[in-house]
Amino acid sequence: MSTGTLEHSIRVVGDIGGTHIRFALSRGVHDISRIWVKRTIDYHDLETPLREYLFQEGLEGIKTAVIGIANPVSGDHISMTNAQWSFSTEATRKALKLERLVLLNDFSALALALPHLPSDELELIGSGQAVRGAPIGLLGPGTGLGVSGLIPTSEGKWMALAGEGGHTSFSPCDETETWLWEQAREIYGHVSTERFLSGAGLQLIHHCLTRQAGQPQEELAPPDITARALEQSCPRSLRTLDIFCAILGTAAANLALTLGARGGVFLGGGIVPKLGEYFARSPFHARFRDKGRFGDYLAAIPVHVIRSPNPGLVGAAAHLIPQASQA
Repeated sequence: MSTGTLEHSIRVVGDIGGTHIRFALSRGVHDISRIWVKRTIDYHDLETPLREYLFQEGLEGIKTAVIGIANPVSGDHISMTNAQWSFSTEATRKALKLERLVLLNDFSALALALPHLPSDELELIGSGQAVRGAPIGLLGPGTGLGVSGLIPTSEGKWMALAGEGGHTSFSPCDETETWLWEQAREIYGHVSTERFLSGAGLQLIHHCLTRQAGQPQEELAPPDITARALEQSCPRSLRTLDIFCAILGTAAANLALTLGARGGVFLGGGIVPKLGEYFARSPFHARFRDKGRFGDYLAAIPVHVIRSPNPGLVGAAAHLIPQASQA
């Protein structure tokens, strides 16, 4: 999907998720260097890590920074949903002597990256052929569940959607999912899709299955669950991952139908790209197509796993070029 015009002004770009912070120097979407990665949990605002990066890289004179952050961006104040961060955008800009500090939702930034990612960084799942100029869907489970999309404009540009689709209500599709929903409702009240499609969601599914089996609980981190599943060393972990992928298939299909995403559906985040060959044979694609009368419609939509190493940084860099905009 590589396309677009580069903007050559130097700026700092960033991608702040619930688990990691990434900053880099950018001269354009295809010129990103000096990448710096830290843990989100080790900080409580934007100023401190960004100041560290600028000092370490000798970039104190930089004037522009564009940061994607895993949070709604509305107004000056940011309080992250999945991290203990709270800060003022304008106060941060002034403290760092920046002329311009742009914050946008991390999945809006990731959506803006899609037209610039080379084909060898995208893995096709199933079949399907993209319709040129049609809307594109994007979602990805990680610390939370990010959801966005690209909508074509009348000027031939792409507009990235800034929403919070991960917090829509979860809708079970079979008896197991109905039972899981009931367990989650006892804990949370409202059960969003993110409660299952996230790292914590993997833990919740595994916890419920363990309790159902009458076995003692294990304190497993999400990577431990996926590792056991991929190694086929733990049937319960494999069942957890199968359920997770089926739920993801439903969520992806719902997004595709909502947007009319005949331009394709793209999967990012911190979990799916690490599932390797398993994901292609997982329940995901069968569930994606399982929409009754619209099964053929969905079967024609290509689904891609994003395997680019730092797509969020590419998207932040793409934000300032003429083709890109955010709704």
